[in-house]
Amino acid sequence: MEFDPSTLTANHRYKLLVGAVLPRPIAVVSTIDAHGRTNVAPFSFFNIVSVTPMALALSPVTRPDGTDKDTLRNALPAAEGGLGEFVVNLAASCWVRQMSAAAEDLPPGDSEFDLTGLTPAPSRVVRAPRVAEAAVSYECRTLQVVRLAEGVPLSGNIIIGEVVNVWVRDGLVNDAMHVDLDGLDALGKLSGSGYCRTTDRFDLVRGRTALDAPDPT
Repeated sequence: MEFDPSTLTANHRYKLLVGAVLPRPIAVVSTIDAHGRTNVAPFSFFNIVSVTPMALALSPVTRPDGTDKDTLRNALPAAEGGLGEFVVNLAASCWVRQMSAAAEDLPPGDSEFDLTGLTPAPSRVVRAPRVAEAAVSYECRTLQVVRLAEGVPLSGNIIIGEVVNVWVRDGLVNDAMHVDLDGLDALGKLSGSGYCRTTDRFDLVRGRTALDAPDPT
């Protein structure tokens, strides 16, 4: 089977992407607007993009009516009407219900912190609060926003943010900066309402020697 994306509906293109590109890490992004109102929302169109500078990227797609989501509006550079800052909080299975509830499309000015019971905690460098329940939070300043089709429903808006401060729960990282994966308790996003836990893991050597290594079990 093969498909020409130009002949598919937006819904079918979406299903081909989220149904096969998985599991995807989940960023619970906290922002604040010019009036001091907070916003929290989960995104699985998210990943790391650079070590130097330390940078992350997420892509809030436009709403079905083509308008921008609050996260994008708040994270836009100041010249474009935003504050140019955001915090990426890594989702964990111990607060998965609150993470999912934060996807509720609330009226402007209503905070998902109030809806979900998640706890806002002061950040060190940026104005947006972090999520206290998160084991890892990355304070970011927006470097660039790439709009793939501004105003088009379900179009991508890639926010690239430089990490300017990192919060890690005490005891989660050792002296070699190795993260305790069990303590991180990370989630992965599947298609639809599906999620997975990162508890089924295996090790494998890299490069050509992997071809002769035993099958992972």
